Parts: sequence; C-alpha cells; structure tokens
Amino acid sequence: MSTLAILGGSKAVPDGMLSAWPPITDLDRQYVMASLESASHACGPNCAALESEFAAWNGNRHAITTNSGTAALHMAVAACGCGAGDHVLVTAYSWSSSATCIIHHNALPIFVDIDFSTINIDTEKIEAAITPRTKAIIVVHLHGLAVNMERVLAIARKHNLKVIEDCCQAHGALFNGKRVGTFGDCAAFSFNQNKCLCSGEGGMFTTDDAEIAAAARQIWSFGETRTPSEQRDYHAYALGWMYRNNELTAAFGRAQLTRMDEYLAAQRTNATVLLQALAGITGLIVPTQPEGHLHNWYNFTNRVDMQAIGWSGEPTVMRDAIIQALNAEGVPVGIWQHFSLPAMTVFRAKNAYGHGCPWKCAFGQDIPEYDPANYPEAQRHCDTHFGMTTPLRAPHGADVAEAVGEAFRKVFSQLDRLPVEQHAGA
Repeated sequence: MSTLAILGGSKAVPDGMLSAWPPITDLDRQYVMASLESASHACGPNCAALESEFAAWNGNRHAITTNSGTAALHMAVAACGCGAGDHVLVTAYSWSSSATCIIHHNALPIFVDIDFSTINIDTEKIEAAITPRTKAIIVVHLHGLAVNMERVLAIARKHNLKVIEDCCQAHGALFNGKRVGTFGDCAAFSFNQNKCLCSGEGGMFTTDDAEIAAAARQIWSFGETRTPSEQRDYHAYALGWMYRNNELTAAFGRAQLTRMDEYLAAQRTNATVLLQALAGITGLIVPTQPEGHLHNWYNFTNRVDMQAIGWSGEPTVMRDAIIQALNAEGVPVGIWQHFSLPAMTVFRAKNAYGHGCPWKCAFGQDIPEYDPANYPEAQRHCDTHFGMTTPLRAPHGADVAEAVGEAFRKVFSQLDRLPVEQHAGA
C-alpha cells in the first residue's frame, strides 16, 4: 500500500476530483433570474408553486414552504396540539432542532436511546418511555434512513399519540415502498445548503390533514388565520411566528426539485459502489440498510469498531486520527454531531429561556434528569462515528466512489502509522 498522504504520500482522491454541491445549471439561473426580475420578492407565486410541486413529488395533500426545517418542526409540534407541560418523545441523537422544536412550544422532550445499527430511535424502547402526559412522538429519519414506521404507528395508535416525522435529511427515503413524510400526522423537511434538495435555506411542512395544515399556517404567519395569499385582516388570533419563505429561495428550490429523482438515483448508485469497495475492511462499520428500507444516502455515516482494531484508548482519539488521515487523502469526512441531545447544555441545565422554563413553569414538573449515561448507544455512536455527504452526490460517478473506497482501504490498512498522539487530550 502506498504512503499515507498525511505522511507525505499522494492523495487517493486528487485535488479537483470533487465538485461543489449542488450542481448549478441554466435552469437554476433561469428560475432565479426570473424571480429577481419580477415584482414579487416576499412570499409569492414561486412559494405557492414550490408547495404544490413538492406536495405532488412527495405524495402529500398539503405543503407549506418555510424559511427552515427547524421552523417546519416547530409548526408540527404546535399543529399537533402539543403545549405547556405535554411530553414529546424524541431520539437521543439528532440535530438539536429535533428536540428544541419541542420546547419552542413549552412542551418537554423525553429522550429515547438509538438503535446503534441504524442510528435511528430504538423502536423497541419507545413504549417504555411513554408517560401519562405524552402527546406525540417525533421520529427522525436520520441521515436518510427511514425509521421503521410500522412499529411506530402501531405504538402511536395504541396510546393515541400524534406522530411527527423529521424528514429534514430524508427526502425520497422509502419504508416499505412509501416515501417518508407520508406516514405520520405531519412532517418537516429542510432545504438547507447540504440537504439533498438544496435552496440555500428553507424548508417544507407537509400533512394530509386539513385541520393540522390550518393550525400550522397560523403559527407560520403571525398567529393570523388568513394567509398572505388571502384577504388578510392582520389580526393575531393566537401566538404566532414569521416562518414564511421568500421568492428567490423558492425559485431556486423549484429548479432543484426538477432534478431530485436524478440526484437520488446517483446517490444510491454511488453508495452501492462505495459499499462494495469498503467490504471486509477490519474495524470499519459501514451504514446499514435493513430490509424494507431504501436509503437516500444523505450522509454516508461510518463507525470505528475499536475492539476489532485493537484500540483500548479513548475512542475519540483514534476516530479523530482516522478523520485527519482521510481528509489528507482528499476525502471530506467529519463529525456530524459531537453530542447526544441529552448531553446538550440547554437540556442538562433545564433552562431554555430563563428562570428554568419550561421545566420549572407550572406544567413542567416531574421530568427525569437528562443524564447522557442513560443513552449509552447514542454516546457510543458519538464517540466512534464520522461521515460525509458530497462524494456520493451528483455530478460524481462511480470513479469518485471507487477513489474514496481506495482512500479508506489505504488508511485502515495503516492505522499503526497514524499520528494518533496528536489527538490525545484534544
């Protein structure tokens, strides 16, 4: 095996081989420039068109375009009737918004540990976490792999709970042949820079329930009951925010949406090539795709099996040394989320917006301590994972996936040569 790039050797993935995400074409320029030259720049025709086009693409009756996936998640919590003192179950490992959206509406998160193999919420642990005050379950289809929705929906029906799908990373992911965002009571998608559908920023709230859609729109637009496309009376009927999207962002999103199926096909093809290239590498735990699931490969997330490579030190030290070596080989891997959600300060301190609220508010009592030790699989994942997004995406093909695979083999075959001591005590 050739000399590691970190020790002066040549890169396995040479400079210039990787392209930026997303690909920009004349269609993107056409949509964006037409919007720029129009008279409408707030929430207007492109926003309405993006809503209808995304709803048709994903299979939803109602869609509301937002300024972020986080906004869509908050709308979902509120639209499902979760309020002061209600409990909402959520995975112990995700982006912070998956849980902070709960406290945005004075409800309280109850964490459930992950299934290490899928990185998603452990569906076998959901029922034990339900309390008399539980109102809903937020399922996060993390990194583009769907949660087993058959199990989740059975539990929800049994306990009369709402189901909110966090699809912010999971555009086009399937469970039993059906797209995520069509199983629960409502769902949230993100169109952030690194998402499979990118419009820079932005998001989408989806539902098949007209009443839930109406409640979400009220949160979305200042607590009003009439939307900007209607005859507004500018009266706030309830607590509301300003979560609307804008025309330029929506125009960009519309153009990108026309290529979503092409993008997803490329990601799946490239992931298959990479999985074949990585097969049999000692110490590397590659992503799983259980039967009945079709990944969208938003993030190709690996873990290091420390026992298999004979490492008995701090797992993060070896993991970080591997990341550094792969980066040197030209592979843009990194740590997506360093912390489990229960380890984050806002939850440990139980003080979201002053004076201990919402936990110390009148309806916020009797919540267990958010001890990270109670979520060991989430912590094990935090300590051993690393992932990547762009190498599997269009316009990249099999040549890139094969080069990335070569870099992995090169690094994992020479772990004893990594400058691990640089990462000790970091």
